This record gives sequence, structure tokens and C-alpha cells, in this order.
Amino acid sequence: MKLNRTTAIVNPRPIKVVQFGEGNFLRAFIDWMIHEMNVQSDFDAGVAVVQPIPQGLGELLASQDGLYHLLLNGIEKGELINKQMLVDCIQEVINPYEDFDAYLKLAEVETLQFVFSNTTEAGIVYKEGDQLENLQESFPGKLTAFLYRRFTHFKGAEDKGLIILPCELIDKNGVKLQEIILQYAKDWNLGDDFVAWVKEACTFYNTLVDRIVPGYPKDRIEEIQKDLGFEDQLVVEGEQFHLFVLEGDQKIKEVLPFEKAGLNIVVTDNQAPYRERKVRILNGAHTLMVPVGLLAGIETVRENLENETVSRFINTCLTEEIIPSLPPADGLVEFKDDVLDRFRNPFIKHYLKSISLNSFPKFKTRVLPSILSFYNEKGRVPKHLLMSFAALIKLYAPSDDFQPVDNADVLELLSNVWAKYETKEISLEEVVQQVLAYNTLWDQDLNDIPQLHEGVAHYLQAILNDGVTTLLESELYV
Repeated sequence: MKLNRTTAIVNPRPIKVVQFGEGNFLRAFIDWMIHEMNVQSDFDAGVAVVQPIPQGLGELLASQDGLYHLLLNGIEKGELINKQMLVDCIQEVINPYEDFDAYLKLAEVETLQFVFSNTTEAGIVYKEGDQLENLQESFPGKLTAFLYRRFTHFKGAEDKGLIILPCELIDKNGVKLQEIILQYAKDWNLGDDFVAWVKEACTFYNTLVDRIVPGYPKDRIEEIQKDLGFEDQLVVEGEQFHLFVLEGDQKIKEVLPFEKAGLNIVVTDNQAPYRERKVRILNGAHTLMVPVGLLAGIETVRENLENETVSRFINTCLTEEIIPSLPPADGLVEFKDDVLDRFRNPFIKHYLKSISLNSFPKFKTRVLPSILSFYNEKGRVPKHLLMSFAALIKLYAPSDDFQPVDNADVLELLSNVWAKYETKEISLEEVVQQVLAYNTLWDQDLNDIPQLHEGVAHYLQAILNDGVTTLLESELYV
């Protein structure tokens, strides 16, 4: 039986949330939280999902009337947890690339209170060509047009401002998003009153999210669908653990009843300690293991931890290079051990290819800070992190086994340098130099860091010569 609001009887809810993104993480994290608050309290919030890029799951999600099942698996306090639930908070799905007017009309909804987003690290960016009159390329451009429509429709009413909680994994994501919106307001001559409304009526929170979400359990989907009794093409799987850190005004507790729902949400005036350890250790480990694991023929996070050589490599990166690069703090080793235990969760299958989306921007946010901090602290580069960097460059070389999905400019850069290398126009060292020199991505020329390009080039040559496994074995077992 196909899943929709005819076959599954659920109640409609008023739209209180507009959500930019329809991917696995938001559905297993934010939409799950909204679902829990709806069930456990009188929150009664519906979600309108906006597809943020031309290709996405919007059409499929709309075909199921916004419904899908969430599976939460893991071990909590020594107990095996295996939950499944029908999440019914999504009421509407809009693709602005097909109906821009419907997207802007959403801004006029009286009951709207919140904006959530997850457009990856590459999403909160300024695009110079964006204009108010036409569909904007960037997420901040779309949100600026959305807010301006709401401002004009409600004549600048203070109580029609929105609470904006971006979940993209960049530092000070709320502050950065507001800065870009204000830049568009200036560029598009939207007026001082609108600028004041954005600053005073809208509230931007910096956030940090933490839940491992493998996504669609494709290997077991027939068995799962049979158990559910529905043909659900959007089943999403996640771990039981979750944490949502909000940096900003404590007043959000008055409008988001997360405490009543028993959710693990922290509201603080300083999320830096939470962010540093989570991004650098958990997300950093995910990002650095992807190219190494894929080049070694490994498919999942858990299999990486079960492979003696790759597991030792990951642990060495964390213990000897990432943790020493962080500001001293209690509990870092314990947090690392807990993260590795979460990676070993036998109940979820987290594919490396699913984590590989936008690997270069992720590397910049999650791994590069450890490389630079380690160099500044030790006066030398962290060789194991450089091996991962080399493996990432190799992963983006032309291949029948892996097709990278990343920013168009990053894909063009890597395609060009590898093509020139194949025709012997440039050397392998020049491949590395050109990648490291790409200021648009790195915000600096990484060739200026002593030993960096030499080290990456050395490990890249070793990978080309003998493969990544041989490289790891030669460096780890000495």
C-alpha cells in the first residue's frame, strides 16, 4: 500500500515552520523534533518544505503527502533501542524552481514562526548575480526575497518576524546568514525599514546539530516496508543519540516546547566548546575517513572501523593530530571514544558515498582547522591528515567507481587539473599546488603553509603508485 494521507490517516496542522531542505538529516532530526513536540505537547506545528536546489526529493516527498517513517536504532543506557514512527508534520512541499510565486506566497502565511535549513556547508554563501525579481541561486538570496515578501505583506509588523535556525555546519551559521541577507538588502535597495525589521523582528540563532543519519536503508528496504505495511520510498534511519545546541536568547524556550518533549537541546550564550569538539572530532573523522575508505574499497563507516588498518589510521588522526590541535579541555578523549562507539553502531549502515557530498567544503570546515592548528602548535604538518587530503584529491580524479557531487567550481577545478596531468601538461606536484591555491574555496593560498603541498604531493604520489592501503600500512606499522 502506497504511503499518503489517504492510506495513513493523520491530522492536518497549521504551517508554523518553513524548512529549506528535504534531505535525510533534516527529516531525521528537525522534523523528528517537531513531531515529538507535536505528540508530547500542544505545539501543533506543520512544516512547509522548500526544495533548495533544482535536483532533490521534493517531488517524491510530495507524492507521499509529506509522510515518511523514521527508524531510530542504537543502544541507550545499555538497552537496545529500536523505534519506528510515522512522521506527519510536513504539510506542503514547494519547488521554487517550478513555482516561484507559490514559494513567495508561503511568506504570507499568518501562522509562520520558524525557519530551519540545512543546505550543507556550501549553502550559506553570497552569490553576486542574485536579484530580487528572479529566482535566486543561493539559499540566503531566496530567504532574503522570502523575508521581504513577508515584510511588505504584513506592512513591517513586528510580530511577524521569524525565528531563524540554520543547521548548516559552519561557525556562527546564524550570524553569517544574517550578514548575507543584510548584504542582499543593501544590494537590492530594500530600504532601511526592512533592514531594521530583519535586525529587530527576526531572531537568528547560531546552532550545532549532532545525530548520525545514515539515511535510506536500501539493503533492507523490502523487509522494512513489509513490516511497516506501506510502500514508503522515504524511510530514513538514524541513531538514537541527538543533541541540538542553540546559541542565543533563552526566550526560545517559551515558543519551542522541547523540554516537554524530552529533547536534548542546550540553549547557551557560547556554543564554541560544543562546536569545536563535535565538528573537529566527529565530523572531522567522518570527512577524513571518506576518501581513504572509498579508495580502499570500503562502503560504510562501520566497515572502516572493522578494517584494522583504516581503523588504526582514523584513531591515529584523532588521538595524535586532531585532539592535540584543539584547545585543552576535559573529556576530549572520552568524547572521541564515544564517537567511535557511535560509528560502530551495529544497527545502522552509514554509506561513505552518502557522506561524500560536498567533500571539499566539508574538508575546509571540518579538517583544515585541525591541520592549521596543529602546524601552528607543533611547527610541523600532521602527516595522517595530509594523507586524507591527498586521498580526497585522488578521489576526485576521473573514475568509473566514484562520481563526486560538489560545488560546480570545485568539480571544474579538479577535472581541469587531472585532465592536464593526464596529458602531461602539469606534474602531480602542480596538481596539488593548483588545488591548494584555490582561494575561493580555502579563503587563502594553502601553498603558503610550509611543508603542506610537499606532504600532500608525496602522499598523493604514493597512493597513485601503490594504493591507499599500502600507504597507510607503510606509515602506521613502522
